[in-house]
Amino acid sequence: MSATGKAALLKSALLVFGLIFVIGVPVMMHLWPAGWTWEPRQPEYEQMMMGIYGTLGIFLIMASRNPHKHTSLIWFTIWSSIVHGTIMLVQALRDSAERANLLGDVPALFVVAAVLWILMPATQRN
Repeated sequence: MSATGKAALLKSALLVFGLIFVIGVPVMMHLWPAGWTWEPRQPEYEQMMMGIYGTLGIFLIMASRNPHKHTSLIWFTIWSSIVHGTIMLVQALRDSAERANLLGDVPALFVVAAVLWILMPATQRN
């Protein structure tokens, strides 16, 4: 894939992931709580997560206009998604009540990290 094609895909991915973080995460937490929340339900925790991911989503949407100027934010999104997903993966494997998260938020975070990593220009992977 050409550098121009990857750049266009990166812009689109940032916009889509930003919208998912702003709109999709709260919706999925409501529609499919087993895959997107943890038991026992903690409204304060859920509000915090929606606030954090909503804020990140807004910044990803802004970064989609010119990803080259926002590489630190993109790398933060990649690495924080890997770390958050890994912690949740271990917790879901250890607690059988949380196994639905293995089909919900855990793989979603790894997909975000993988897509953004692949689309980052090779010169910015150092």
